[in-house]
Amino acid sequence: MTATAGALSRRAAALLLATAALAAVGTSTAHADSPGGWTAAGSSTLSTLTAGEGIATRADGSVLTRGLGSIPLRLRVAGWNHIGDPDIVGGYTYDAYQGGDDATSKMFEVTTPDGHAYDYTHPLDPGELLNNSFATVSPDGQWLVEGEWNTVNRLQVFPAPLTNPATPATGGTLPQAGQITLSTPVTDVQGCDFVSTTRLVCVSDDDAKDVFQVDLPHALDGTPVTGQVSTLFQVPKKSICSGSFETEGVDYDPGAKVLRVEIISPSVCAVTTTSYSYRPTTG
Repeated sequence: MTATAGALSRRAAALLLATAALAAVGTSTAHADSPGGWTAAGSSTLSTLTAGEGIATRADGSVLTRGLGSIPLRLRVAGWNHIGDPDIVGGYTYDAYQGGDDATSKMFEVTTPDGHAYDYTHPLDPGELLNNSFATVSPDGQWLVEGEWNTVNRLQVFPAPLTNPATPATGGTLPQAGQITLSTPVTDVQGCDFVSTTRLVCVSDDDAKDVFQVDLPHALDGTPVTGQVSTLFQVPKKSICSGSFETEGVDYDPGAKVLRVEIISPSVCAVTTTSYSYRPTTG
């Protein structure tokens, strides 16, 4: 979601309003490449309070969601008032947190398969925005990719907290690694997820580039790389409410080969988030 504390308060207030409409499933396909183009395969309805910020798939196929209501009290009291789109790799859950408009750092929390949580704080580097819209981790569990806000030409890369042995074992300070420079600028990226070692699928609030992919020249290794950006498809925007929609989290479940993309409807309908599912196009 939009990153300012004022916007977060307005969103929280909107979630208390009654009733929402379901959006109908649209038909979308995308570029044919590994793991294939994408074809719409259904939708589900979720509470924005607990699912409006992101989505991830556990190893057993069940779905984890995050929303403003998902922030633990201990973190909210510490000033972390926004949670981004999460990721799960190897049983470890990675969450992205940001603070208020005067924040000088961002935070990543990792929860182990047995439920222990460790916090890793990254002090903002010169020119770095405070936004922490999402966390996605490379399939080998070694590198975490994160996004800022507004129009940017990069995605940030960090050693994956806890699962990369270069990071402290029980939380601590997290430095940047070599970033991903994007071939084309992107606007208001809300989430990304790896669909292979060299491809991410991302979502943004840019109507011209709703869902896009970033192709890497090789698997991340901590050195700078350039990612090639190409547009995939638009998420359906249908509701009984009028106004602006907000595209949110994205998740790829490699076991089921399902891509999920979230979108929040406008106005009082913002109480509900729709998760659209897509499967690789064959033939």
